[in-house]
Amino acid sequence: MQLFPGVEPPMQDMIAQLAPTGVLRAGINLSNFLLVTGRSADGGPDGVSPDLARAIATHMGLEVHYVPYPSPGVLADAAPLDAWDIALIGAEPQRAEIISFTPAYCEIQATYLVPEHSKVREIADVDRAGIRIAVADKTAYGLWLDRNIHSAELVRCAGVDASLAALLEGRADVLAGLKPRLITDIAQLPASRMLEGQFMAVQQAIGTPRAKAAATQYLVRLVESAKSSGLIQRLIDKHGVKGLSVAPSSS
Repeated sequence: MQLFPGVEPPMQDMIAQLAPTGVLRAGINLSNFLLVTGRSADGGPDGVSPDLARAIATHMGLEVHYVPYPSPGVLADAAPLDAWDIALIGAEPQRAEIISFTPAYCEIQATYLVPEHSKVREIADVDRAGIRIAVADKTAYGLWLDRNIHSAELVRCAGVDASLAALLEGRADVLAGLKPRLITDIAQLPASRMLEGQFMAVQQAIGTPRAKAAATQYLVRLVESAKSSGLIQRLIDKHGVKGLSVAPSSS
């Protein structure tokens, strides 16, 4: 089975531009528990995003070398440092200043968790004066909140666990997060409820440092082929991931 039907392997000049070290260095965000679901036999990251990076490397005739990062913010900040060739990361406008993105290959809904007694009943109630929103700093949904929250206060936390702690300890009134993670957080706060709907969907894409932006169009073709051929859905099914869906075609 062809990994990317309709897309020929790249010419040598494209390979030299995208992977000048002779291997494809793939930046992986370890904190995304939907896309990185475990460890492989050799201790490397395992999941949808590592598998997709490996498929791209194989299509290019290269080995893949994973460059893991503890959070998406740290991964994005490394873009100008020539530390990775491609990154599997949420596509956000702030990051687009230093990273060139493909269309999304999958997406994850983000919403809010509130204590059961909260007066916040729906998403439209959140952005109001006096409301404190706990959010993991520099996540894709956190960057969206930076741009779109105008009246509520953002309580920026160093990671997803810290944002949950802020709600549990009463330092926040609302917890922002990815739906699948919030479902598990309810177990730690049984007297809580998740708000219906979504305030945004995190668009997971493939990025290259701006210095390699000329290679982005080739990666766009790979992403669109991976969606239309069913590769992304097969990877989601392989790893049994709930709450992750194939992004719509951009064509």
